[in-house]
Amino acid sequence: MEILSLIEKYNELGIADVIDHDRFNLISIDHHSTRIEGSTLTEVETQVLINEGRTPNGKPLEDSLMVTDHHAALLFTIANAKEKKPLSVSLLKNINALVMKNTGKVYNTMLGTINSRTGAFRKGNVTAGISYFPNFDKVERLTNDLLTKLHESMTSPLSIAEQLNLSFDAHFNLVSIHPYYDGNGRTSRLLMNYIQAWYNLPLAIVRSENKAAYIQALIDTRQQENIKIFREFMNGEYAFSLNQEIEKFEEMKRPSKGKGFTFLF
Repeated sequence: MEILSLIEKYNELGIADVIDHDRFNLISIDHHSTRIEGSTLTEVETQVLINEGRTPNGKPLEDSLMVTDHHAALLFTIANAKEKKPLSVSLLKNINALVMKNTGKVYNTMLGTINSRTGAFRKGNVTAGISYFPNFDKVERLTNDLLTKLHESMTSPLSIAEQLNLSFDAHFNLVSIHPYYDGNGRTSRLLMNYIQAWYNLPLAIVRSENKAAYIQALIDTRQQENIKIFREFMNGEYAFSLNQEIEKFEEMKRPSKGKGFTFLF
């Protein structure tokens, strides 16, 4: 399997041990995940914002807030995975609350007021494009069932391929439940990263330039009730990222030709 050989090569090269690799990798995740959701920041602007706290000129403040919130949520997610904190509804709500900390809204419903900054589940029905999601009264049960099954799977021995599929399936299933008014995509991708970090796997990135194909893979998987469609899409994204990191690392190790440096990131 190509993915397994790429992971093996990635680990053998020691890419994760390169100074600042993790920081640049997390910034890339921040950039692409928020770009999918409408952020206009470039990857360089995202890097400057995270590293130096400088918001880009001429860009909506909300876009910068979305990025810094995502970065805080990503750090929280990875830290909890590394500490082997078990998956729970409470943990998921904390992740979503961080994602929506500065851009969330208050929703007034017939069942009460919901502040999306708190990680509270939706109390109304939602759609996205042609996709319809479960009725709000099923959200809590479906989410709890999903996290319970994920936790049970993570306490059983799994091959690397099974670990990856578990992370991709978690991503698909949570975004298909759509438990929140906003931040479902970012939270679902963070859940995927949580499982990958739990297993010390390289973290997956859904590239923003592939947004249309990503959404189509989600739609096709639901309509055809075939999880292999989404797994295949995510395997493609994962293989691309690993190949890119390996190529960058190998380029860094080659002797430079007269310039005295090579570009790594």
